[in-house]
Amino acid sequence: MNVRVGSWSVRLAPRALLVTIVLIVIGCAVSVAALATGEFTVPVSDIIDALFGQGTPVAELIVSKLRAPRVVTGLLVGAAFGLSGAIFQSLTRNPLGSPDFIGFTAGASTGGIVAVVAGGSAMVVAGGALLGCVATAALVYLLAYRGGVAGYRLVLVGIGANALLLAVNSYLLTRANINDAATAAAWLTGSLSGRGWDHAVPVALALAVLVPLCAAISRPMRMIEMGDDAARAMGIRVEAVRAAAIAAGVLLSGVATAAAGPVAFVALASPQLARRLTRSPGVTMASSALMGAVLLTAADLAAQRLLAPTQLPVGVLTAAIGGTYLVLLLRKDRH
Repeated sequence: MNVRVGSWSVRLAPRALLVTIVLIVIGCAVSVAALATGEFTVPVSDIIDALFGQGTPVAELIVSKLRAPRVVTGLLVGAAFGLSGAIFQSLTRNPLGSPDFIGFTAGASTGGIVAVVAGGSAMVVAGGALLGCVATAALVYLLAYRGGVAGYRLVLVGIGANALLLAVNSYLLTRANINDAATAAAWLTGSLSGRGWDHAVPVALALAVLVPLCAAISRPMRMIEMGDDAARAMGIRVEAVRAAAIAAGVLLSGVATAAAGPVAFVALASPQLARRLTRSPGVTMASSALMGAVLLTAADLAAQRLLAPTQLPVGVLTAAIGGTYLVLLLRKDRH
C-alpha cells in the first residue's frame, strides 16, 4: 500500500503497521505494570500524577526516581539492541549475524572488565565498554575487508574474534582480585538494577542521532540484501552504505552495553521474532527495535517478580529465553 503526500510516496505494509501498533501497546502495558507493581503498589492514576510532578511525595519517589528510570532505560536499551541486531542480520543475511556472535558485545565486555579492574567509576566502565566495542568492530572490519566486506567474512572473522575475546575476558577475571572479579561478573550478566536517568539519557541521545541514519540507509540496505552486484546496478554505493550501517550498529550495541551491560540474546532474537510476526521478506528495523524494547522490559519485569523478593539480573532471563530460541532456530534451519 502506497501513501502519497505531495511529492513524497511512502510504502506501508498493513501487517507490519499492525504489528508495530500492537508492539507499542504491549510496550506501554508492560511499562505501566513495571511502574505500578512491586513491594509498594502504585495505582495507575497516581502514576500519571507522579510523572507530571503532581503526585504524593511517596508516589513521586517510587515512580519518578526509582522505577521510571529503570523502565525507560530498559525500553531504550532494548530498542538499541534490537535495531543493532537488525542491522547486522541484514548486512550478513544471516540470522546469527548479531553483536552477540560477531564479537562486538564481547569487545564491549573486555573494555568494561578492564575499567572495573582498574578501579574505574560507573561512567568509566560505560566508557570502557563503548571503546571496547568500537575497537573490536574496527579490527573485525579491517580483517574482513577484501576489496569490500562480504557478509560471510564478517560473520566468520567476528566469530573468531568473539572466541578470542571471551578467552581474554576469562583470563582478566582470573587475574583480578576477588572483589573486582565479583563486580565484573555481576556487570557481565547484564542488569537494569539501580539504573537512573544518567544511564537513560546517553542511550536516548544515541538513538536520536542514529535512528534517522538507520531510516536513511534502510532502503539501500534492502537492495544490498539482494546481492552487491544487483545493488550496484541500481546505483547503490554498497561499501559506503555498509560502512555507515556497521558504524550505526556498533554504536547502538556499544551504548546499550555501556548502559546495562552485555544483555544476551536480545539483539539476536528481536529481529527474527519481528520478521516472523510481520512476515517480511527481510529484516525490518522499526519492528525489530520495538520488539527489543518489549522483550527487555518484559524480561526485566519477570526477573523482578518471579522470585520476589529476590531479584534476578535481567541478563539471566534473556539468556535462558534466548538460548532456547537459538536451539529452535538451529533446529528449524537444519530441516
